[in-house]
Amino acid sequence: MRTELVTTLKRQATELLSDIERDREPILITQHGLPSAYLVDVETYQALQQRLGILEGIARGEQALAEGRSVSHAQAKQRMGRWLK
Repeated sequence: MRTELVTTLKRQATELLSDIERDREPILITQHGLPSAYLVDVETYQALQQRLGILEGIARGEQALAEGRSVSHAQAKQRMGRWLK
């Protein structure tokens, strides 16, 4: 992964954005020697958001199971029967 200074971002924003679009590789922006932000292309960002949503759903399901908030297949089928007619 490429790392750039925040001053480089200020001076060469258009070039950095072109590089991201072309290479599809994030750029780490540092400020005072510390990580400050990542620049990523739109498609990568949207894919990450979609994956995060899926992972959050899985985590909620696992939490529900751990808390005993689950039903059997027969119970689910009975409950869903109202909508599946």
